[in-house]
Amino acid sequence: MLSYVVKRMTSSLMVLLTIITITFLLMHAIPGGPFSSEKKIPLSVLKNIEEHYRLNDPLWKQYVDYLGNLAHFDLGPSFKYEGRKVNDMIKESFPVSLQLGLVSIGISILIGIPGGILAALRQNKWQDYLTMLFATIGVSVPSFVIATILVYVFAVKLSLLPAGMWGDVQYMILPAVALAAQPTAFIVRLTRSSMLDILTQDYIKTARAKGLPQRLILYRHALRNALIPIVTYIGPMAAGILTGSFIIETIFAIPGLGRHFVTSIYNRDYTVILGVTIFYSLLVIGLNLIVDLIYPHLDPRIKLNEKQGG
Repeated sequence: MLSYVVKRMTSSLMVLLTIITITFLLMHAIPGGPFSSEKKIPLSVLKNIEEHYRLNDPLWKQYVDYLGNLAHFDLGPSFKYEGRKVNDMIKESFPVSLQLGLVSIGISILIGIPGGILAALRQNKWQDYLTMLFATIGVSVPSFVIATILVYVFAVKLSLLPAGMWGDVQYMILPAVALAAQPTAFIVRLTRSSMLDILTQDYIKTARAKGLPQRLILYRHALRNALIPIVTYIGPMAAGILTGSFIIETIFAIPGLGRHFVTSIYNRDYTVILGVTIFYSLLVIGLNLIVDLIYPHLDPRIKLNEKQGG
């Protein structure tokens, strides 16, 4: 397993370097710059600012300098927020997105997996139809629509929960439910499909023929193998949720990391664009590695070295 982890980390570094290079080139290809604005800046002032941030250096030198700073875990200063470093911005905003994300992931798993199992065990019955109806709605309706409905019903009409801002547990409920709606629907559908496939396998029929209890067949044999595609989906899903949803965080005025994804782009804040992209990429790479390490525990037939070779 150690050799597999080392190989994965080596290949992950190459992937990360590729992402950094492509992002660096694309953001410099976008028209305008971090100090372009409607209010014209005197040319002499603009040159002094660009010299201060070394934006007048050749592109290759800016790239090499950035990689040098990155090797020391320095993501650089923000061009739009004077006196603030990208490391500090991520350090301040990510804990908020992390709290919201963990609650949303918990909701998705705790509702999605049991819901999918129930739909599979009651196939073509009212429980199946009702569960899949809610799953279809969750997949089809955008998160900002669900968030708006939740605010209107529970905050405006019933006055049970706050409509926005960030604080204790009651402030998490509405944004967490809105953020978890679509992942929960996907997990329900994946679990149902996977369980239906597993329950028709020969080894399940053999276990039933031996007279094993239904609960034992379901949880020890069927569910364990059915979780493989679900765990595969949960990896990148968790990365997306943990880094924050710009739409949800905007609707509920949550000071999380998600807002930096969009604001840094239209602000042409190069260092923030790169910093958030690198942070998100590291989360995706790390969570995918964790998912791969979980596979053998769900199905002993899966060998990490064989998966690496495939």
